[in-house]
Amino acid sequence: MRDDSHRENTCTVNSEHVNTMDLNDPLARFRERFRIPADRVYLDGNSLGALPHGVTERVTRVIEQEWGDELITSWNSNDWIGMPTRIGDRLGRLVGAAPGQVVCADSISVNLFKLLSTALMLRPDRKRILSQRDNFPTDLYMAEGLASLLGPDRCTIKSVPADALLHSLDDSVAVLMLSHVNFRDGRLHDMQSITQKAHERGVLVLWDLAHSAGVIPLELDEWQVDMAVGCGYKFLNGGPGAPAFLYLAKHHQQHAVQPLSGWMGHSNPFAFRPGYEPAADIRRFLAGTPGILGMAALDTALDVFDDVSVKEIRQKSSALTTFFIKTVSKLDLPGIRVITPSDPAARGSQVSLAHENGFEISQALIASGVIVDFRAPDIVRFGFSPLYNRFADAELAAASLRRIVEEQRYLDPAYSQRPQVT
Repeated sequence: MRDDSHRENTCTVNSEHVNTMDLNDPLARFRERFRIPADRVYLDGNSLGALPHGVTERVTRVIEQEWGDELITSWNSNDWIGMPTRIGDRLGRLVGAAPGQVVCADSISVNLFKLLSTALMLRPDRKRILSQRDNFPTDLYMAEGLASLLGPDRCTIKSVPADALLHSLDDSVAVLMLSHVNFRDGRLHDMQSITQKAHERGVLVLWDLAHSAGVIPLELDEWQVDMAVGCGYKFLNGGPGAPAFLYLAKHHQQHAVQPLSGWMGHSNPFAFRPGYEPAADIRRFLAGTPGILGMAALDTALDVFDDVSVKEIRQKSSALTTFFIKTVSKLDLPGIRVITPSDPAARGSQVSLAHENGFEISQALIASGVIVDFRAPDIVRFGFSPLYNRFADAELAAASLRRIVEEQRYLDPAYSQRPQVT
C-alpha cells in the first residue's frame, strides 16, 4: 500500500499572490464545467482530459433514449450516421480547417496508416517516410508496419534528430511525419515554417496534433498543411479512448486513395454494390461503423470550446507553464532538471522534469494527491489544461514536489512498483 498520509498537505498550500492570479484569470469560470475531485491536483490532461459536466447526461440519453427507445431508427432520426463529418467540422474550427476537411474516426494509429499510405500514393516516384527519432513511438511503429507490408522497393523509413530534419529533406522523401509537440520534453515545432520548407522540396507533411489540438492556435489551411491526425481524449476532454480525427486538405482529396476501403468510406454504402467506389470527399477516409457512444461523449465535450478561443487558452497555458517553471527553478531541487523550453513560444502545454528517480517521484506525487505521469527513461510530466487548471494547482504541485525530493520520500520501496500504465 502506498502512503497517502501527506495528501491533505497538497491541497492547503497557496499564497495571496497566487490567489490573486486565479481571481483575475479570465478563464476561471470554465473550471466549474468539469468534474475535478476536491482532494486532487490534476495535471495529466495531456494524457486524459477531465470529465466535462454534460457528458454523462449526453451519453445516458444516447443509451437510454436513442438506443434504448428509438433503437436502430436513431441512425436517421438522431443522425448517428452524420456524426463523423459533423464532429469533424467542429474539430476543424479548432485547428484552422474549413468544413469538409476533417473527419472524426478510428484512432490516431489507424489514421496515420491511412494517411501515410495516401502520401506514398500521392508521391509515386518517392518512397521514403522521414520522421524525428524521438517522435511518439506509435507514429514510428505504424510507419514501420507499413514499410514491412509494402517492402523496401515501395517504402522506407528514415528517422533523424530534430536538428537534422530540414537537412534530410531530399527528392527521395514522400512525406515528413512529425509530432507538433514532443511528448517527452514538450518542445514545439514551427509548423508553418517546416511545412513551407518541406513543400519547397516537393515533400508532403503529416502532423500529429495529439498534444496541441485545443491548446495551441493552429491554421492548417492557412499554413498549407497537407495532412494531420489528432486524438479526442487529451486536451479535447472526449474521454478514455475517444475517437481520433483526420485532416486532409481539400485539394488532395480527389486524388487520395486510402487502403482501408471499408463500407463507410463508400460513395453509397447502402447500395451494397460489390465493387468499392470511394466517396468524393473527406468521407472516403472513413472505414468501419463509427462508435456512437464515444462520438457522443466527444461531441458534448467540444461544447466548452464554443465559448472560448484557442488563442485565449494558449495565453493562459503559457502563463501557467511559465509560473510553474519559475517556481520549480527557484526551489533548486537536487537532481531535478527542467527539460521543457523556457520560451513559451517554443513549448506546448506541459512541463517536463527529469530526475534519475523520475518514476518513483511521479508515484510519490500521485500518492500525495498530485496526478502526473511518467515517461521513460526519467521524465515526470506536468500537463496543464488551461480550462480547469489554476495557478494554485501549479503552486501546490511544486510544494509537493519540494517535500518529496528534499525529504527523499520517493525512496520508499512502495513507489518503485511499476503498474502497467505509467
